[in-house]
Amino acid sequence: MPPKTKGKRKKVGAKKQNKNLGAGVEAEAERRLLLLEKELLQEHLALRRDEARQAKASEDRLKQRLQELEAELERARSEGKAIYAEMSRQHRALQAKMETSSKQMEEEVRSLREQLETCQREAQAAKEEAEHVLGERDHTLAQLRAHVADMEAKYEEILDGSLDQLLAKLRAIKPQWDAAALRLHSRHKEQLRQFGLNPLDL
Repeated sequence: MPPKTKGKRKKVGAKKQNKNLGAGVEAEAERRLLLLEKELLQEHLALRRDEARQAKASEDRLKQRLQELEAELERARSEGKAIYAEMSRQHRALQAKMETSSKQMEEEVRSLREQLETCQREAQAAKEEAEHVLGERDHTLAQLRAHVADMEAKYEEILDGSLDQLLAKLRAIKPQWDAAALRLHSRHKEQLRQFGLNPLDL
């Protein structure tokens, strides 16, 4: 009975260890996924902030330039329509440049969003792969535990059979041992009588 109890305790300890290992692997996969999502969001936020700063700086520069142009235009009104037309042309060119820059920034934002979606899909695929690996590992462990239990049952059956055979042999040889002991006892009693001793007095 004590060896069987010890084996059961080992099984329970192994199950707890395997459960803790599985929980640890799953927690590590979740942690890596969260870190990846966090890094992606931080990069996305940093890019958006940088774009916002660049847009604000461009807007400030354009406003300053427009103010300068308006001041020059006001001073040049007296010089005629030719100068005024030139200044208007420059103003339209600056507006076109600002529209072009805005379109470029929109394209960059769209590209960054696509990259973010791709990273999210890859992270989801990595999570699913980790779950698949964990499932296969649990299945393998279950098979191994079943194999060990089967082997223990077979060893126990073999051990019980061997003990039964040994007991049967002992029972078969016991009459011979008893007869030999009786003959030896009788011989010693006879020797004691030859020396003039009574075996009952000893």
